[in-house]
Amino acid sequence: MLRLLITFLLCLPYTAQAFYQWQGDDSSIELRGLVRASSIIANNANDEVLFAKDKILTGAGFGRLMFDAQTSGLSFELHAVQSVSDTEFRTGGTQISAVIEIERSDALHWRFRNDHADLVVDRLNMQFSGDNINIKLGRQAVNLAATFYFTPNDFFAPFAAQTFYRTYKTGVDAARLDWQWDDLSQLSVYTVLNYPTDLTHSGNRQTAPNWNETSILARVSTLMGSFEWAILLGQDHGDDIVGLDFQGELFDWLGVRGEGHLRFPDEQGQSRDTKFSLGLEHRFENTLTLRLEQFYQRSGASNEQDYLLNKQVNTNTFFLAKNYTALGATYEITPLLNSDAVWIYNYLDSSNLLALYATYSLSDESELSMGVNLPVGDPPENGTLNSEFGSYPKSANVEYRVYF
Repeated sequence: MLRLLITFLLCLPYTAQAFYQWQGDDSSIELRGLVRASSIIANNANDEVLFAKDKILTGAGFGRLMFDAQTSGLSFELHAVQSVSDTEFRTGGTQISAVIEIERSDALHWRFRNDHADLVVDRLNMQFSGDNINIKLGRQAVNLAATFYFTPNDFFAPFAAQTFYRTYKTGVDAARLDWQWDDLSQLSVYTVLNYPTDLTHSGNRQTAPNWNETSILARVSTLMGSFEWAILLGQDHGDDIVGLDFQGELFDWLGVRGEGHLRFPDEQGQSRDTKFSLGLEHRFENTLTLRLEQFYQRSGASNEQDYLLNKQVNTNTFFLAKNYTALGATYEITPLLNSDAVWIYNYLDSSNLLALYATYSLSDESELSMGVNLPVGDPPENGTLNSEFGSYPKSANVEYRVYF
């Protein structure tokens, strides 16, 4: 994999032409692609129970083929992703990683070449568009987030706070209806299928859904003054959900975002949960953008001894404790070089994570990205977490991307 990355980096940048595009009177077809070559080096905490290796040096290659077609109010989308990697890369080189398993059918996931290659249909959907109504059926990206780093309302394949490359959100098996009854108001209804865990399958999920755990959510949004407000109602994995989100601007200077929900479990013995995130942001004239977000979850651990237990029963979150703060920044160093950073602080154990990221544009269709994760905290001992981010690996990664 490392040799594959070096080969890509040695290629001279160029301006690529459109892969394939056709335009008719009321129809169109477009075929696009993306190739990524990645390498990661990670230094794990010295704990043989949690980590098979102290140091990891590995790499991977990815290809995404994207097909879009449109005709007379109907549109079709297909994304096929081919990857060549190893287990160490897929887990970030550790057994503890900021990854939530994606709940979608394994019928469109194939693994071969001794488990080093995966072919996945990431999106496969059809959409009907009318005057004020849209219906989308099939595997698609579902985004319910209003905040940036902590996204408690984004139940389906959310991004981690330290993930900066967010061009393509992972698709889930869903149906979506959007009804816009006026220029400022909209009703959206989401139905997302649930697939039980099955470690014998390539994607660790069964091919048939568990209909009893189907998520059905309705979101009503409207614009009031300079703020968009939304109410979220429904069920997620059988639990009743009541939520809200808002975003807007104060004094033509300060951006304000918030989202959160109450969860009422359908299983006896489980407590009601509350999650909420509030964010402030401002973009300066010199392209610097600062973001500050605060996150609270009632289900978070009250002491470090509950960390692993909390992760087992509260799987729809990246975070283990109750309270967190994130401070982030983006800045355009030059027209070709952009930088991002986020610092995340855990109030329970005082551990923190600093993630740095930069993207350099090599041409109109190619770019090079570099990232570093620097966790600070007490390391684990014999499989016991003494701090959350102290159990994260120190890591660096490089990725070369070509769009065509």
